[in-house]
Amino acid sequence: MKEIDARGLSCPQPVLLLAEAMKGPEQSFVVLVDDFAPLENVSRYAENHGCTVEQKDKGDYTEIHCKR
Repeated sequence: MKEIDARGLSCPQPVLLLAEAMKGPEQSFVVLVDDFAPLENVSRYAENHGCTVEQKDKGDYTEIHCKR
């Protein structure tokens, strides 16, 4: 599982980081975000590119688990 720490980044940076990571061979990713807009945008991007998405609230940030 590849971890992408996008905390503190504004859109579209978190989505671009996931898009770049998805070019590689990994089949699962966890994206760490700390704002609502990246949470929604990363989740939508992953779903639109064939991933199943699960969100886990960790208090001051959220983990977005994406699996192809």
